[in-house]
Amino acid sequence: MKHFDFDLFVIGGGSGGVRAARMSAQRGARVAVAEVAAMGGTCVNVGCIPKKLYSYAAHYAESFEESHGFGWIGEAPRLDWNLLKANRAREISRLNGIYIGLLENTGVQIIRGWACLRDAHTVEVEGRQYTAKSILIATGGTPTVPAVAGREHVVTSDSMFDLDPFPKRLMVVGGGYIACEFASIFRGLGAEVTHVHRNEKLLTGFDEDVRRFIATEMAKTGIDQQFMREVQAITRTAGGLQVDLKHKHGDAHSVTVDTVLYATGRVPNVNGLGLEAVGVSVSASGAIHVNAHYQSSVPSIYALGDVTARLQLTPVALGEAMVVVDHLFGPAAGKKRRQMSYDFVPTAVFTHPNIGTVGFTELEAHKTFEHITVYCADFKALKHTLSGSTERTLMKLIVDDASDRVVGLHMVGPDAGEIVQGFAVAMKAGATKEIFDSTIGIHPPHGGRGICDHARAGQGRRRSADGEDVHLKHRPAPTAGQRQHAVAHSLSFV
Repeated sequence: MKHFDFDLFVIGGGSGGVRAARMSAQRGARVAVAEVAAMGGTCVNVGCIPKKLYSYAAHYAESFEESHGFGWIGEAPRLDWNLLKANRAREISRLNGIYIGLLENTGVQIIRGWACLRDAHTVEVEGRQYTAKSILIATGGTPTVPAVAGREHVVTSDSMFDLDPFPKRLMVVGGGYIACEFASIFRGLGAEVTHVHRNEKLLTGFDEDVRRFIATEMAKTGIDQQFMREVQAITRTAGGLQVDLKHKHGDAHSVTVDTVLYATGRVPNVNGLGLEAVGVSVSASGAIHVNAHYQSSVPSIYALGDVTARLQLTPVALGEAMVVVDHLFGPAAGKKRRQMSYDFVPTAVFTHPNIGTVGFTELEAHKTFEHITVYCADFKALKHTLSGSTERTLMKLIVDDASDRVVGLHMVGPDAGEIVQGFAVAMKAGATKEIFDSTIGIHPPHGGRGICDHARAGQGRRRSADGEDVHLKHRPAPTAGQRQHAVAHSLSFV
């Protein structure tokens, strides 16, 4: 039997890679992790965590303004951008240390530097070669910028947390969740934001009602939405960055800003890994092809997370990591071997207001089930009866008539992600609308009445506790054209 330096060599120290490494080590495997950047990957360093911290910061501006309606008098504090950046950096550094500790405490060897495959069992890092029975690629994704004139003047999401100085005028290009989040966050922090998107609606792949509703709510905050437009060129001038825009129907104009963020897509981070040399099959975008065990076309090489371009979410990568661990080293004592399911995975978008969604969109449900019933409520939250804010909340349920199972739940409103996460457990377990209706809710919740309290199908229109209409109806199936444009429910970056 051939001797290897390690049982498992992980390339990439992000959430999925670290989880796979330390859990494998706990099963008794000899494990190494190679990472060239800060430990924790995109999520910890330039993604989910700092983004949500900045989203919290932006919400304070709204809260200061809304507090006047509740009797609080006085001027709001001003933002100290440098202090926010310093505090964020300190917290991220703390998390980096935790990730390192998790690995070291389980006996994982951390190898610093860029890793490259040399053959099916060999990885080279900074000139030194290591052998492993199995290799796991967990290098995540990276932002990409199209070939537009002046692209050297733009920044990507990786740079947004340490901008210097704070951009008083920001242009965000893109219509996916990253673009929408940064547009909302920096508008909340005080920037004048111009949001440019080449299509008519934001958030391709999300429910149509959510797409319409969030665009309206974001516009209320003062974001200048320039939809159906594409950037022609970016030029640095004495007054800032001049961005030439052209509408799809022909008219053109220019906008001058301080910073241009391109959030038009992310691609698998595979450049320089040596995949082709060892025969690992990839898609046109570079995503590594894997089977149900996350095994690539080379049997000893595995891949998970964003580098496979499935659902690009940190919790998904963590779940995939456990499937790999169980496959390679067996399940933990007394536990079943894990399998990954991509059904009813909840998603949150940290726009202002937040989006939370789980399950089928309405178009997807029409394609999957013979008959569905849609429950949709649009109302003012109880808080805003005094706050003076015009913000509204959307809640939507989609029910399969044949089984009465709730197959889609979508919300736009404060803390939508936290609220929908709880519903995701029930929906994963197969909860029906009857179970939703029979559940006694907390009073008063966000909007005076929860979505579970809305009337059942067949009762036409009812009114919610605050007197607003709740529309309950069987929606007709989409036209052929609508079906053609329906897309799989996944995060969109374009």
